[in-house]
Amino acid sequence: MTCMLYITGALVKRGKPALEFQKLPCLSRCETQFSDDEEDTKRIVRSAKEKRYEEINNIIKEIRNFKKNKDMSRLESSFAELCRAYQKASAVIAKEEGGKTPRFYVRCLVELDDFIAQVWEDKQGRKNMSKMSAKSLTTLRQKFRKYAKDYETDFATFRENPDAPDSEGEEEKDDQDSGSDSEEEIEGPGVKTEKPAKVKSVVAADDDDDSDDSMWPSSDDDTSSSDDDDSKYMSLREKFLKKVPGEKDDEEKKKKSRIQKERKVKFDEDEEAQEGDGWQEVKKGSAIAMAKPKMFGKDDEINTTSVYKKLNEIMAARGKKGTDRKEQIELLHELATITGNHNLGAGIITKIQYAIITSIYDYNPSVSDPMKVEFWEKALLKIDEFLELLVANADLTINDTITEDDESFEKAPYMVRGCIFTIVDRMDEEFIKLLKACDAHSNEYILRLRDEIRVCSIIDKLLLYAEDRCLPADTCRIYLRKIEHLYYKYEPKAQLRAKGKLDLAETTTLEEMDKLCKYIYVRDNTDRLRTRAVLCNIYHMSLHDKWYEARDLMLMAHLQETIQHSDLPTQILYNRTMVQLGLCAFRHGNIKEAHNALLDIQSGGRAKELLAQGLLPQHFNRQHERTSEQEKQEKQRQIPFHQHINLEMLECVYLVSAMLIEIPYMAAHEFDARRRMISKSFHHQLKNSERQSLVGPPESMREHVVAASKAMRNGDWKKCRNLLLNDKMNAKVWDLFHDADHVRNMLGLKIQEESLRTYLFTYSHVYDSISLVKLSEMFELPHGTVHAIISKMIINEEIMASLDEPTSCLVMHRTEPSSLQSLSLQLADKLYNLVENNERILDQKPFFARGMQGGGYRDRRDKGGWEGGNRGGGGNNDRRQGGDNRRDNRKFND
Repeated sequence: MTCMLYITGALVKRGKPALEFQKLPCLSRCETQFSDDEEDTKRIVRSAKEKRYEEINNIIKEIRNFKKNKDMSRLESSFAELCRAYQKASAVIAKEEGGKTPRFYVRCLVELDDFIAQVWEDKQGRKNMSKMSAKSLTTLRQKFRKYAKDYETDFATFRENPDAPDSEGEEEKDDQDSGSDSEEEIEGPGVKTEKPAKVKSVVAADDDDDSDDSMWPSSDDDTSSSDDDDSKYMSLREKFLKKVPGEKDDEEKKKKSRIQKERKVKFDEDEEAQEGDGWQEVKKGSAIAMAKPKMFGKDDEINTTSVYKKLNEIMAARGKKGTDRKEQIELLHELATITGNHNLGAGIITKIQYAIITSIYDYNPSVSDPMKVEFWEKALLKIDEFLELLVANADLTINDTITEDDESFEKAPYMVRGCIFTIVDRMDEEFIKLLKACDAHSNEYILRLRDEIRVCSIIDKLLLYAEDRCLPADTCRIYLRKIEHLYYKYEPKAQLRAKGKLDLAETTTLEEMDKLCKYIYVRDNTDRLRTRAVLCNIYHMSLHDKWYEARDLMLMAHLQETIQHSDLPTQILYNRTMVQLGLCAFRHGNIKEAHNALLDIQSGGRAKELLAQGLLPQHFNRQHERTSEQEKQEKQRQIPFHQHINLEMLECVYLVSAMLIEIPYMAAHEFDARRRMISKSFHHQLKNSERQSLVGPPESMREHVVAASKAMRNGDWKKCRNLLLNDKMNAKVWDLFHDADHVRNMLGLKIQEESLRTYLFTYSHVYDSISLVKLSEMFELPHGTVHAIISKMIINEEIMASLDEPTSCLVMHRTEPSSLQSLSLQLADKLYNLVENNERILDQKPFFARGMQGGGYRDRRDKGGWEGGNRGGGGNNDRRQGGDNRRDNRKFND
């Protein structure tokens, strides 16, 4: 015997299911077998249209669900399934709809089009997506745009009247959901199906109830066919109960519908009793207006104590999980309004304003991400109002050293706990984050950059408050903030002041920087602020061509010795200052100083990283591989785009400086084995050019410098100057300088002078005497300049010659070795170095090691190139031979 359980139903009340179980009487074995054969199922015959439409509708439901969750990968796969399902149903649609696209399908495509466009326009949201979701979104957008080309007409028709129903059956859908006894059911948009006809059960029974035949259908020919047709739609239980199942089902449906309606009405009444209001219709896209909690009751007394207590209640939820930050800001605004209406004093208003500003900062949960623009505007407005309140009330003091017990809000002097300097520092940091989050070449960056005027105005207001009321250490912090917004800006008036063309009564940024920095030098007790102030001052003076003042300040500060112990932002500022100092030296014609200042930045090829103006790809920087966390930190240290130094101009200045130093040096030491390399990157560019089988006309900046170097090496100074000073190079480099004409004139003169020196180094052994007048005509230099250059070369012993004043000639002294003698000297030097290295290696080995080597190895060469089978006995002879060689070399050199 087997026992069966029957679940009669489940009613849901406020999310809690209640199941009722009813135990049925046990059935015999044979009855169980027949119940397995005749299952309690109702077969419904559906058309092809219903099947295809139902499949499409199920996919559309999935697509809408994935759109809510923004699951791009599944949305892409569901869209592919939708296209395949619609392709399968094309024959049915052509037959039933006359080839017209169903409106519900067009609605789905239009909604998907709007969704893709919305997500694609949200650039910040796309950046926050995972790599897989972003790839799926791009693929989905491409596929949809290609697929939607065939439905452009349908899209336009739909958008003209999007609120129209998809089909006639959609209007009747609500009536059926509410429990109406309609004979039609909507399987999908535009599809109507009729319910299967009710089946009447006929039970064949004999007059004799005790007969065994009463359990089975009659075997007569007249009744067997009708009984079989009816009984196959009935379960065994219904057959024994002798009831018509169709009638009972209708009664149960009506009863169930009536109970649901009663429960719904009761639930609505309970909700109205709890809330006091009825249901409110909400339109699509509009936010639900939430009722704000009341700050004070009608009869509550509003004074400083009650307001302060309410403020502590609001701020107690700060930082807790589940706290609505936006609502917290609104509550603080409402509390500030109530306080202002009751005139409770400047102390409590200041406390509330301070809480509002900190709450606006807390709205952004991530420290690395920038604030939203709307909250950034609110923060600027509130900080401005807060500072005006502090400046207007002389009896108001705010400081982080004031404890909560010492706070005073009711009467003057007001004492408030807080730190206004931290608020301004955070404001400045958020401003930098907003700039770095924008595209540097977009209008959005320009709009955000305009906020710097408001930021500087807030810093100036804080200076007015801090100069008389705060400690010098706090004032130094604000001074440095002002310096960092000032040091990188070029002012034309300061340049006119340097040339003596400006009235002395007018102040410039140079004077303001000098005043602010000297205050920090004297009163600051921390090395960091003083170091940054020095670097900013040097940067600003270099920018305005104060070369000697900037150089002296850099040497007196001794920053080269201690900068490696500073924090990374300070080291970045040091690199930027050295670059600006080198550019200033180049503008003044001090080529060696410019090269030395730029050497460390340009030598490793990492100028972009060292100046915090971007990150190099990993395959370009294999020696300094970084993790994702390190890359994130380096991106946070990047400086905004408007503070960048042009890297192409920087590299050009460095290469030109190296060219002016390296080419004369290479000509002077052509046969010198001990010739050192001054600039590795410059030699690297020359070698790359020599490796090329075909060298065409120069195009890039580097190719122009290399071609100019070759021309200078041959003594063709005009070609060298034309390669460096032309329209293309002017547009790329030289026009970026403030006084571009002065820089071009200086560079042309330097090219003429160094070409003269190179010519003398290269061809001096050919001449017995050279006319200074002829040299002056060849290089288009004044006679005095040529005389000064040659005199300096003779004094420095760069050339062995003398000047004959009456004839204005340079008389060469034949003391330079010939090419054969130079090669012999190089060979002698190499041999001498080889012997010295071998003796040094031999002296380092212990005696017993030398003896053991002599007995066991034959015809073996060590690092120094010594040969022999018996090292133990031949060491002294070898050393004596090395001494003889050294003596011979000395004689040859003499």
